[in-house]
Amino acid sequence: MWRGRGEFRDQHNVSFEMLTKSREWLCQQIVGDAQYAIIFADREGRIQLWNSGAEALFGYRAEEALGQTLDLIIPERLRDRHWEGYRKAIATGKTRYGRDLLKVPGVRKDGTRISLEFSVALLRDETGELLGPVAVIRDVTARWEQEKGMKERLAALEAKVQSLSKPPHGSER
Repeated sequence: MWRGRGEFRDQHNVSFEMLTKSREWLCQQIVGDAQYAIIFADREGRIQLWNSGAEALFGYRAEEALGQTLDLIIPERLRDRHWEGYRKAIATGKTRYGRDLLKVPGVRKDGTRISLEFSVALLRDETGELLGPVAVIRDVTARWEQEKGMKERLAALEAKVQSLSKPPHGSER
């Protein structure tokens, strides 16, 4: 339980010092076991971290994804636009998506197209040099399909209402 002022204690009297020593282990557990996909790519766009959430979402085991480019999960028709933005972010050290959720299509190992939302951050080493981006990604395909269906039904209803509000043909004066 967190008690503030730098103290951490739980029912077993685990000290803040012990937690600090195991911080790396803790971070590995959080990233490794997160349900969301967490992917880190280097400056060249090669995948360097691929967690279990990424395995579940995209269908590639970490051994298959590590060292591959992000093209692995980017639909072919969007790759040029992706790499243009990627190179710009690496060159400038800035991304316009820092605080916004990005909504894009992705592709699974089996070729299935999926709808994704993700946040991205640019990671730097202790000297401030840019290492590459990390993305935390979730599948929103079901929600996107539901919203698309609702929009289609709404458009059909609006068209029907408009057709009912028009005077019958030939009755205009």
